[in-house]
Amino acid sequence: MIGGGVAGCSVAYHLARLGWTEVILVERHELTEGTTWHSAGFVGQLRSTVTQTKMIMYSAGLYPELAELTGLDPGWHGVGGLRLATTPERVEESLRLAGAGETYGLGLEMLSGAEAGEMFPLLYADDVRAALWLPGDGWLDPALLTRALAAGARKLGVRILTGTRAVGLDVAGEAITGVRLASGTEGAEDFEEWPVQTETVVVAAGAASGRVGRLAGVDIPVVPIKHQYVVTEPFGVPSSMPTVRDPDNIVYFREENGGILVGGYIRNPEIWSTAAPLEEPRTVFLPDMPKFQESWESAVRRVPALAGTEITKVVHGPEAFTPDGEFLLGETPVRGLWAAAGFCVHGLAAAGGVGKVMAEWIVDGSPEYDVFGMDLRRFGAHARSEAWSRAKALDSYSKYYDIVYPGEERTAARPLRRSPAWVRHAELGAVFGEKAGWERVNWFESNARPAAEPDRDPPLDGLEGRGLQRGGGDARENGRGLRPAGWAGRIWSPAVREECLTTRDAAGLFDQTSFAKLEVAGAGALEGLQRACAGQLDRPVGSIVYTQLLNARGGVEADLTVTRLADDRFRLVTGTAFGVHDAAWLRGQGLDVRDVTSAHACYCLWGPRALDILGSVSGDDLTFGYLRAREISVGGVPVLAQRVTFVGEFGWELYCPSEYGLTLWDTLMAAGTPHGMRPAGYRAIDSMRLEKGYRVWGLDITPETTPYEAGLGFAVAGDKDFLGRAALDAAHRPGDDGRTPAVPAASPTAPLPTRSLFCLVLDDPRQVCLGGEPVRSGGLPASRVTSGGYGHRVDRSIAYAYLPDGTAPGDRVEVGVTGTWVGAAVAAEPLYDPSSERVRRLPS
Repeated sequence: MIGGGVAGCSVAYHLARLGWTEVILVERHELTEGTTWHSAGFVGQLRSTVTQTKMIMYSAGLYPELAELTGLDPGWHGVGGLRLATTPERVEESLRLAGAGETYGLGLEMLSGAEAGEMFPLLYADDVRAALWLPGDGWLDPALLTRALAAGARKLGVRILTGTRAVGLDVAGEAITGVRLASGTEGAEDFEEWPVQTETVVVAAGAASGRVGRLAGVDIPVVPIKHQYVVTEPFGVPSSMPTVRDPDNIVYFREENGGILVGGYIRNPEIWSTAAPLEEPRTVFLPDMPKFQESWESAVRRVPALAGTEITKVVHGPEAFTPDGEFLLGETPVRGLWAAAGFCVHGLAAAGGVGKVMAEWIVDGSPEYDVFGMDLRRFGAHARSEAWSRAKALDSYSKYYDIVYPGEERTAARPLRRSPAWVRHAELGAVFGEKAGWERVNWFESNARPAAEPDRDPPLDGLEGRGLQRGGGDARENGRGLRPAGWAGRIWSPAVREECLTTRDAAGLFDQTSFAKLEVAGAGALEGLQRACAGQLDRPVGSIVYTQLLNARGGVEADLTVTRLADDRFRLVTGTAFGVHDAAWLRGQGLDVRDVTSAHACYCLWGPRALDILGSVSGDDLTFGYLRAREISVGGVPVLAQRVTFVGEFGWELYCPSEYGLTLWDTLMAAGTPHGMRPAGYRAIDSMRLEKGYRVWGLDITPETTPYEAGLGFAVAGDKDFLGRAALDAAHRPGDDGRTPAVPAASPTAPLPTRSLFCLVLDDPRQVCLGGEPVRSGGLPASRVTSGGYGHRVDRSIAYAYLPDGTAPGDRVEVGVTGTWVGAAVAAEPLYDPSSERVRRLPS
């Protein structure tokens, strides 16, 4: 363990708690003297994701345990917390957060401004429209917490060496083999250097983590940014004062020694540019009060009594930020070298949870929670660029308290990765989004005008038998082409609807070049993939298999398609942001994986006119079946055509070498336009996949869910062994529909699944879910929305949520959309083309 701050001590403690008896923690200074010591210590449990919230809730429960084990006070002040809203937009955000809090089981209350003022009489609350009250919030003394964690670790056998630094990391065969440690002053009599052999090293060095990682040739994109807070003289502030966040005014504050600690996130942050961060203990910078002026003035407006107080202390120190403002956790490309870094100001609150998930990850192979949003592997090779990481981190810090609307796109460090057809997209008025550095089309604004048939009706026949009442003209007209209410309508265009309907009625052309493409080849390719994938891959060359990679608990670690290109060669296609993660997972199973994403452009031609369009530019037989792949020529371009879809319409994914990419796009556009085809973007894909019930990894399915719970039992092979099979068998076997449990597999007492993923259709078509909304059944909290949106082909507002087994189509629930409870029906899925004839059959 390299680093004696709160991260390193927490990971060491949790590793020892899981039974690791030979753990060494080294710190070049004394404990906490890197980044931890100057933390303001705020603990706010309500976060934007369920995993963040779970980690902080776990942390809060850890403190009594530490006190009992060590006899040391971890410095916890459970005073509760207020989060103020002074604008209508912030009130909306608070309502969404309150709804999310219900799904997390987090106690909270929505207060008026006057009620917030009563809780803290020094607060000026006339302009406060609402406030979230979280009684479980509070603040910590960072040094006391770290010492308690260290004492707990020592009691469990961890050796802690202060005044000791890592001067080298030994790597052999892309795996860590040892650490070289040193103490004393180089060249002096007290200098000593010695090696430690080990297969596991955790870099938890705060702002110095990037430098330590480079000892092994690894990039850990931590950006040290200067952060400042002040403490006033005592003026009778009670120790029971709640913590207060005022994000509209970029300021936070709490009590300290009878005065108030005031901090904030300035709009013009500054990077700490140094080759040797944290070389000296307790690094601080000179006060910069002009930069802090906005936060101080905001604090004085909010607490007028501050105007007559003196500032007695200024703490201006380095914080370890990351390109997206989230933790950097997990294994690096060097096997056995792990990172627990990038705490981004808010890390002390989740330090206990970080220790928990890291220890589980190292010991068991995967943590209990879904931590992909914090996984170091969410970044690709572009994160090696210091210029890119810095631009992203500065943007993340400067907007830390800004409202982040779903679908909002930030512009820092863009564009970076572009499809060969990007220039054509720009000419057509593309509205671009960014994922994993890729510029991707959200929609084409040139499509905002309706196509030739404005009164097209969706194919609603059969919906009544799927747990829904036919809404009649009113329901469809209310949803048709109108901007959704609330947040869902903020970043919206009628072009998305037109792209969906054109794909349904003629054809859409989608650029999916950004999707990650991995190849596994060689004598052991089939055997290795059979162990790693839950689906049956031993199929003829040219077969496409939809499958999942599972962890030992049966949770879904990846969701992808596998195409057998030859007896010993396979291509895996996964989501844009998941390539690094999925490749690392497969390598961990002993497979040799090549990332060939950049080698191939990919365009998807889907819709009932797709056969006519492609047939006009290809002389090859295009009538091969669904989930089959074939080499064809399109014009002069060599193409691998795969009969597969993510929108529920007939068509292909068309792969070509990247140098042909622009030519292939132009060829398809020229051939398709006379048939009514339009180019289309990712927002249309998401709408159509909801109508078909196609799952998205990270939302509908995660490492915390099994294929059976998610309704994906059909993709699990019953005739082979694979990682996770034992856990699935011990828990349940699927029924005839591949979803529900039928009989216990291992014993009469084997547990059965208690939940399944269901489709919900909201009564009000203008109320559209964005994910995370609370779901109630019988008036009681039942679940949360995993993903949602508007289905333009069926003119319904759609959401997905895990609900208790026994739930059935036709059951009624309520969904909380920004504080409004909307009735919804549980529906059989898929809503669109339930027999999948449009996918499987050739267009007539």
